[in-house]
Amino acid sequence: MPDARFFTTSAPLGLDDLAALTGGEVVRRSEVAVTRVAPLAEADAGSLAFMADRKFAAALSASGAGVVIVPPSAVDAVPAGAAVIVSREAQAAWARVAAHLHRPILLEAAGPSDVCEDDTVVLEPGVVVGIGARIGRGSRIGANTVIGPGVQIGRDCVIGSGATIGFSLIGDRVKIYAGARIGEAGFGAAGAAGGPVDIPQLGRVILQDGVTIGANTCIDRGAYGDTVVGENTKIDNLVQIGHNCIIGRSCLIAAHTGISGSVTVGDNVMFGGKAGIGDHIAIGEGARVAAGAGVLADIPAGETWSGYPAKPIRQFLREAVWLARQVNRKKD
Repeated sequence: MPDARFFTTSAPLGLDDLAALTGGEVVRRSEVAVTRVAPLAEADAGSLAFMADRKFAAALSASGAGVVIVPPSAVDAVPAGAAVIVSREAQAAWARVAAHLHRPILLEAAGPSDVCEDDTVVLEPGVVVGIGARIGRGSRIGANTVIGPGVQIGRDCVIGSGATIGFSLIGDRVKIYAGARIGEAGFGAAGAAGGPVDIPQLGRVILQDGVTIGANTCIDRGAYGDTVVGENTKIDNLVQIGHNCIIGRSCLIAAHTGISGSVTVGDNVMFGGKAGIGDHIAIGEGARVAAGAGVLADIPAGETWSGYPAKPIRQFLREAVWLARQVNRKKD
């Protein structure tokens, strides 16, 4: 269930309500009231899930979802206890239900006494803090920063001017510099006949103790789970971290690095400037990604990769030397 500090949940929906909302057809009924949406692996009897791609067939067969939206070819793969709605736009249909059931809480300003732990908290001019937020002792919030409803900020944090923070849980001694955007919606859209449909992003951002976030860096909240940055990780200016990324402890991420969604990064990993990481990639503990590298495959622990597409740095250098020799031979 999406975190109630950040989202409201509408009244439960029956099968006929779901069919009307999605434009799908109910082909298997049961007595069910849907109170939430969820991925196949996390769904329970009160959840609506979907399958749009055959590569998730195993997850579908093991799902505990009460209602599943599937394309016509996948009806027989749905577990016997689940109700079934057929749609040729299964993901878009699920997104429409998600947007109806789970709505972000809108910003309404709270008074300082309602959100500050004590009088050691400093709110500079122009700060707006939403209802239900909490700011820990000794923290300072820069001018014109907006802290969204429900956001929890720990003790001794420093938030720069003009930053925005929403849908986030932030530990102690965290530094977030000017203009950073923490907890904005991750990039997700589902194809539909009328054009792409935004997929509601229902997760959070969690910044653990001692994290530093550079100016104008963006960290997207999770699509359903969380985007997490581990303790003492230091992130430079102008870095993009996509939804559902898990970044380990004590990592160093230089400017202009872009990390796509659902990337897992181990502890003590280093990224050179302008590194680019494809989605659903795992980078092992202690690995290094050279500046400008384009990573399209998993990197084992302790290895250094470079180039585009990135590969172990010795292989990259050998290939670069070989290519230079071939060019020189042609000139001769």
